[in-house]
Amino acid sequence: MSVVPADPSAALDRLTALHPKIIDLSLDRVWRLLAALGNPQDHLPPVVHVAGTNGKGSTVATLRACLEAAGKTVHVYTSPHLVRFNERIRLAGEIISDAALVALLEEVEAANAGQPITFFEVTTCAAFLAFSRTPADVVLLETGLGGRLDATNVVTRPAATVLTSISLDHQQYLGETLASIAAEKAEIMRPGVPCIAAAHPAEAAAVVDQAAARIGAVLWREGRDFTATAAETQTLSFVVGDLRLTLPRSRLPGDHQIQNAGLALAVLTRVPELAVPEQALRDGLPAVEWPARLQPLSRGPLVEALPQGWDLWLDGGHNPDAGERLAAYLRQQGETRPLDLVVGMIDTKDEAGFLRPLLPLVQRVRTVPVLSSAAGRLPQAVAETARGLGAADVSACDSVAAAVAALVADQTAPRRVLICGSLYLAGDVLATNG
Repeated sequence: MSVVPADPSAALDRLTALHPKIIDLSLDRVWRLLAALGNPQDHLPPVVHVAGTNGKGSTVATLRACLEAAGKTVHVYTSPHLVRFNERIRLAGEIISDAALVALLEEVEAANAGQPITFFEVTTCAAFLAFSRTPADVVLLETGLGGRLDATNVVTRPAATVLTSISLDHQQYLGETLASIAAEKAEIMRPGVPCIAAAHPAEAAAVVDQAAARIGAVLWREGRDFTATAAETQTLSFVVGDLRLTLPRSRLPGDHQIQNAGLALAVLTRVPELAVPEQALRDGLPAVEWPARLQPLSRGPLVEALPQGWDLWLDGGHNPDAGERLAAYLRQQGETRPLDLVVGMIDTKDEAGFLRPLLPLVQRVRTVPVLSSAAGRLPQAVAETARGLGAADVSACDSVAAAVAALVADQTAPRRVLICGSLYLAGDVLATNG
């Protein structure tokens, strides 16, 4: 008798329908379901809880690579996924299997008993349940949105918290100012627990400092308590207290990844229960993997459509700070080949803020739909924004493949193409490009 492979999509679809809002920040529903599941969040290995606007996933990926290089077993929870939901839950180093995920979701669905709960809340509870049942040395926990009312903010005593860069994004949920956004994210801090914080803009830094003092967290600030700087092309210098290290750079490109690496290094050198040998740092940093962060695409139909000498890159950046960081990386490359942009965005993002720093570096812009999100902006609307910012050669296309084909049809001399604007778009590209 043949066995039908497990498919989590049916359970995921049912869970999506339990609450009318995709995002509804609250912890009441989470506490209720966790109680029904036996409070698995209280039975976890040491937790590192990471919040911030940009850099959360890269910091988590860096922590994982170095911990695993030290022989540690690591659980990881991140969001959103790019191609398959399973990517969000990594159990003891492995992405959760379909069969295990289906069983987990059905158990959590039964415990929830049809009560209203958002998709992110119920799947976060599922991750906690999985982590509580599988032995590991560390849990790396990424917030979904904000911090104070995020479904992940139920661990009362993490080993450490991390605040990555803070900038404007999700203002409709977190407030219109850096101060209000910082206040939401700072609430992952806990009394007596070290919080490793990036060097934030003054407005955000003041709020984080005040929150740390009120909560009683031990705040370690980048630039004050530790530094990570570029040493040479392939190395970085990390200094904390009397410790001075020259280490390989993270495999992830861009100087902004030095900051993310520095946050991870501060955790791994100064939190006793998470400390790893120096050799693990040397082995882990070059092994960091995190898709759709200035990722060069080397195979698949999109790459095969390019003439000799062309490069194709993919990045999920989608807010003004990400636009600035991408632009800084592109300026530093000293490339002579012209750059073209293929961009698709969703309607909750500041597309003008994202595009503004990039457009002076770009010759041609092709806008595309974001097929996997109901909030995807019409390519024509994004094209109009680009024209309003001064871009001359702009047109809307029906798909990424059509955009790449149009760019190739117009030019055959070696060029670079960057696909960006949305993690949903990045997931579409990775799925269709093999």
